[in-house]
Amino acid sequence: MTDAKTQIEETNKANDVVLYMKGTKEMPQCGFSSRVAGVLNFMGVEFADVNVLADEAIRQGIKDFSDWPTVPQLYVKGEFIGGCDIVTEMTLSGELDTLFEENGVGYDKEAADKIREANA
Repeated sequence: MTDAKTQIEETNKANDVVLYMKGTKEMPQCGFSSRVAGVLNFMGVEFADVNVLADEAIRQGIKDFSDWPTVPQLYVKGEFIGGCDIVTEMTLSGELDTLFEENGVGYDKEAADKIREANA
């Protein structure tokens, strides 16, 4: 059995985009997780979802790993991006588009533009 840090490292290495969240991308269990998963789903981003409610070691481990006290947490190419507020800001500013483009992550540009139009 691997420890939480090793499990997190392996998950981040195996997937371009990972969202550590409460619940799953199909059934989020908190509003913040729902918002980030909703943005990624709407933008057509393929991502791995890790339900921290299913494993207490991962729930605490991801907070220790990133030195960030809350969930959800988004990782792109193994790099910690941020939580709900940061992902929301990056989506609205276009920074998330740039991040995905620079890292070769596929997403729907029109969907991203629609999010910005709806929040203008």
